[in-house]
This record gives sequence, C-alpha cells and structure tokens, in this order.
Amino acid sequence: MLEQTGLKVSSLYISQVKQKCGLEVRENHHKAKSENTKQPQCPKEKEDAIVEALKHFQMI
Repeated sequence: MLEQTGLKVSSLYISQVKQKCGLEVRENHHKAKSENTKQPQCPKEKEDAIVEALKHFQMI
C-alpha cells in the first residue's frame, strides 16, 4: 500500500474493511482483553485505498 498510494495502512484497518465487504477475517492474537476497549476506525481515504487494493487482487 505504501508504494502504490503513499499511505501506511495498519492490519486493523484492513481487517475492518474486509469485514465490511463480507470477507473472512482470521482471529487476531493481539485481541483486547476487555470488550469495552475502543478501536480506532479506518479513515475514509484509507478505506477507499484498501477497497481498491482488494479489487486489484480480485478479492472483491
């Protein structure tokens, strides 16, 4: 992603976008200990870049 768009994208953001698209997401071993923990949400420009990458690799 960094080379193509110049954006650094975390695996959390990729996972969030994959879930929105209905793709399978694996269990994360860095899962929060409590369920009340807030997770940062993926910004729109990064979400758009991730969606384009998923389309490029024919995942959606």
